Amino acid sequence: MNTDVIVVGAGPTGLLLAGDLATAGTRVTVLEKRPAALSNLTRAFAVHARSLETLDARGLADELVDLGQPVRSVQLFDRLTLDLGNLPSRFPYVLVAPQYEVERLLRRRAEAAGAVFRYDTEVTSLTQDDAGVTVTTADGPSVRATYLVGTDGARSTVRHAVGIPFPGRAVIRSMVLADVRLARRPADTLTVAAARDSLGFLAPFGDGWYRFIGWHGNRDVSEDEPVDLDEVRSIARATLRDDFGMTEARFLSRFHADERQAPTYRKGRVLLAGDAAHVHSPAGGLGMNTGMQDAANLGWKLAAVLRLPDGAGAGLLDSYAAERHPVGRQVLRASGGILRAATHRGPVARVASTIGVGIVSRAAPIRRRAAGFISALGIAYPRPRGAHPLVGTRARDLPLQGGSRLAEALRAGRFVLVAPAGAPAPDLPAAFGEVDPAERVLTRRADGGATALLVRPDGYIAAAEV
Repeated sequence: MNTDVIVVGAGPTGLLLAGDLATAGTRVTVLEKRPAALSNLTRAFAVHARSLETLDARGLADELVDLGQPVRSVQLFDRLTLDLGNLPSRFPYVLVAPQYEVERLLRRRAEAAGAVFRYDTEVTSLTQDDAGVTVTTADGPSVRATYLVGTDGARSTVRHAVGIPFPGRAVIRSMVLADVRLARRPADTLTVAAARDSLGFLAPFGDGWYRFIGWHGNRDVSEDEPVDLDEVRSIARATLRDDFGMTEARFLSRFHADERQAPTYRKGRVLLAGDAAHVHSPAGGLGMNTGMQDAANLGWKLAAVLRLPDGAGAGLLDSYAAERHPVGRQVLRASGGILRAATHRGPVARVASTIGVGIVSRAAPIRRRAAGFISALGIAYPRPRGAHPLVGTRARDLPLQGGSRLAEALRAGRFVLVAPAGAPAPDLPAAFGEVDPAERVLTRRADGGATALLVRPDGYIAAAEV
């Protein structure tokens, strides 16, 4: 084998996965068809609370927060406000930070841990057998690994090569994307609005440029149709009620949004994550975040399987799709629901949207549940019958003795056993995928809690005992 794992695609999903694998001592090679230079022409801006917790467990969150702008509430449709300020997290907000900053930090971590990067390397085909996967590239020798993960986006070469379908449809066409300068600064950091048959979103890069994403339902043209600044201004005025004096554009493009999900995330020794496995509309800012959570779930499992005897651990890899596929399906539904509520084309849809938004705006429990889902703090995985109710849920960032936090203990990339203060270390059973319980990081709670927790490397609870 040339390497243990090949990761195809160096977006946020692939970079987080590569860093986790390399930190665990796995040999990993990342193949990316783009040049090595990081591009700022990216769509994602929202880094939600659970993703920030995931980055915190890798020592990156505080630096990203310094580069971004926290937003503690988001107003949608002029009638519905999601309050994120009370989220049960160290990061009670959504952080507006360009995707290229997320990629820069994740790439730095992966390289420091020993991941090998090959840019300007396009994968053309792959074959797999009982022992591994061989990848052929357009300009260079083939590469062989024990496993391969496709994180290469919606048009995934990896997914196509192994014959995994990608059913779904385009839900919104001819969206415009523009980087602009403004003469007047918006009152809100994150500006989101909808008008009849139109959507508008405006967020700052932090360097004087703003990213605008907009759509006008009456202009359904080919993606090859050029975009000019007048069209961008028109959509901004229709949705945001102001074009803020847009004077200059450094980037203009047109794209469409699909709702698609692969029926399986694994075929033999090939796995899918991120947009290669699921895509949806940009509503809710869930795409990059869901992909990074895919990577956090998969990385420790792949590393564990590679440490097991050959042929063992197949069930652990199957648990990746068992846990993440339902989440991907929920994200598609949630994003699609936000989009349909915003566009509400037709009189019946408008009435339904008005009623639905009115109910949500008056029901605090529903708003809290919505905030928990969008932030991903409320996402939990199925637990075995008879297991402690905490199993499968996200572990809070508990304070630990000595002044540290659980997130800091998780930076070792291993299972963490959090024992009550003053009590003997509990003998919790080995968790699914834990190669050697002796490798656990043992630490003690400083919050007075009496429950012992075995926390997986991705921050979810594997076992608990009072």
